[in-house]
Amino acid sequence: MDSFDNQHKTLEVIPANKEKIQKIWKIALILLVVTLVEFVFAFTMERGLLLYSIFIGLTLVKAAYIVMEFMHLKEESKALFWSIVIPLLFVVWLVIALLNEGGAISIYR
Repeated sequence: MDSFDNQHKTLEVIPANKEKIQKIWKIALILLVVTLVEFVFAFTMERGLLLYSIFIGLTLVKAAYIVMEFMHLKEESKALFWSIVIPLLFVVWLVIALLNEGGAISIYR
Protein backbone atom coordinates (compact mmCIF):
# COMPACT_ATOMS: atom_id res chain seq x y z
CA MET A 1 0.00 0.00 0.00
CA ASP A 2 2.92 2.35 0.56
CA SER A 3 3.75 2.45 -3.15
CA PHE A 4 0.13 3.33 -3.91
CA ASP A 5 0.15 6.24 -1.45
CA ASN A 6 3.46 7.55 -2.80
CA GLN A 7 2.18 7.58 -6.39
CA HIS A 8 -1.03 9.50 -5.63
CA LYS A 9 -0.01 12.73 -4.01
CA THR A 10 -2.36 15.62 -3.51
CA LEU A 11 -2.63 18.16 -6.24
CA GLU A 12 -1.44 21.67 -5.50
CA VAL A 13 -3.77 24.33 -6.85
CA ILE A 14 -2.39 27.50 -8.34
CA PRO A 15 -3.43 30.52 -6.26
CA ALA A 16 -6.82 31.90 -7.28
CA ASN A 17 -6.87 34.93 -9.54
CA LYS A 18 -8.90 37.44 -7.51
CA GLU A 19 -9.52 39.69 -10.54
CA LYS A 20 -11.12 36.88 -12.55
CA ILE A 21 -13.24 35.79 -9.60
CA GLN A 22 -14.51 39.35 -9.11
CA LYS A 23 -15.31 39.62 -12.81
CA ILE A 24 -17.36 36.39 -12.70
CA TRP A 25 -19.29 37.64 -9.66
CA LYS A 26 -19.92 40.98 -11.41
CA ILE A 27 -21.28 39.16 -14.48
CA ALA A 28 -23.47 36.97 -12.30
CA LEU A 29 -24.79 40.02 -10.44
CA ILE A 30 -25.65 41.86 -13.66
CA LEU A 31 -27.47 38.81 -15.04
CA LEU A 32 -29.29 38.40 -11.71
CA VAL A 33 -30.47 42.02 -11.79
CA VAL A 34 -31.79 41.68 -15.35
CA THR A 35 -33.54 38.43 -14.38
CA LEU A 36 -35.09 40.10 -11.32
CA VAL A 37 -36.38 42.92 -13.54
CA GLU A 38 -37.98 40.28 -15.79
CA PHE A 39 -39.46 38.61 -12.72
CA VAL A 40 -40.97 41.89 -11.47
CA PHE A 41 -42.45 42.63 -14.89
CA ALA A 42 -43.91 39.13 -15.05
CA PHE A 43 -45.97 39.66 -11.90
CA THR A 44 -46.81 43.35 -12.15
CA MET A 45 -47.79 43.85 -15.80
CA GLU A 46 -50.77 42.40 -17.57
CA ARG A 47 -50.15 39.93 -20.35
CA GLY A 48 -49.88 41.44 -23.78
CA LEU A 49 -47.62 42.58 -26.56
CA LEU A 50 -45.78 45.10 -24.37
CA LEU A 51 -44.85 42.48 -21.76
CA TYR A 52 -43.74 39.99 -24.38
CA SER A 53 -41.68 42.66 -26.14
CA ILE A 54 -39.99 43.54 -22.85
CA PHE A 55 -39.21 39.86 -22.23
CA ILE A 56 -37.76 39.42 -25.71
CA GLY A 57 -35.71 42.61 -25.35
CA LEU A 58 -34.31 41.71 -21.94
CA THR A 59 -33.56 38.18 -23.09
CA LEU A 60 -31.61 39.57 -26.05
CA VAL A 61 -29.75 41.90 -23.69
CA LYS A 62 -28.77 38.96 -21.48
CA ALA A 63 -27.78 36.86 -24.48
CA ALA A 64 -25.66 39.65 -25.95
CA TYR A 65 -23.99 40.26 -22.60
CA ILE A 66 -23.18 36.58 -22.16
CA VAL A 67 -21.77 36.38 -25.68
CA MET A 68 -19.71 39.53 -25.16
CA GLU A 69 -18.25 38.34 -21.87
CA PHE A 70 -17.79 34.60 -22.23
CA MET A 71 -17.10 34.40 -25.97
CA HIS A 72 -14.82 37.45 -25.73
CA LEU A 73 -16.64 39.42 -28.43
CA LYS A 74 -16.15 42.54 -26.36
CA GLU A 75 -12.47 42.54 -27.30
CA GLU A 76 -13.21 41.93 -30.98
CA SER A 77 -13.77 44.65 -33.53
CA LYS A 78 -17.12 46.41 -33.58
CA ALA A 79 -17.72 45.28 -37.16
CA LEU A 80 -17.69 41.64 -36.06
CA PHE A 81 -20.05 42.40 -33.18
CA TRP A 82 -22.52 44.24 -35.41
CA SER A 83 -22.29 41.55 -38.09
CA ILE A 84 -23.70 39.19 -35.47
CA VAL A 85 -26.23 41.54 -33.83
CA ILE A 86 -27.88 43.03 -36.94
CA PRO A 87 -28.83 39.66 -38.50
CA LEU A 88 -30.11 38.58 -35.08
CA LEU A 89 -32.36 41.64 -34.96
CA PHE A 90 -33.71 40.80 -38.42
CA VAL A 91 -34.43 37.23 -37.33
CA VAL A 92 -36.32 38.49 -34.27
CA TRP A 93 -38.27 40.91 -36.47
CA LEU A 94 -39.07 38.05 -38.88
CA VAL A 95 -40.37 35.83 -36.08
CA ILE A 96 -42.57 38.63 -34.73
CA ALA A 97 -43.88 39.44 -38.22
CA LEU A 98 -44.65 35.77 -38.95
CA LEU A 99 -46.45 35.35 -35.62
CA ASN A 100 -48.49 38.47 -36.33
CA GLU A 101 -49.40 37.36 -39.84
CA GLY A 102 -50.14 33.84 -38.67
CA GLY A 103 -52.61 35.18 -36.13
CA ALA A 104 -54.25 37.42 -38.73
CA ILE A 105 -55.08 34.50 -40.99
CA SER A 106 -57.64 33.16 -38.54
CA ILE A 107 -59.32 36.57 -38.32
CA TYR A 108 -59.86 36.93 -42.07
CA ARG A 109 -61.09 33.38 -42.75
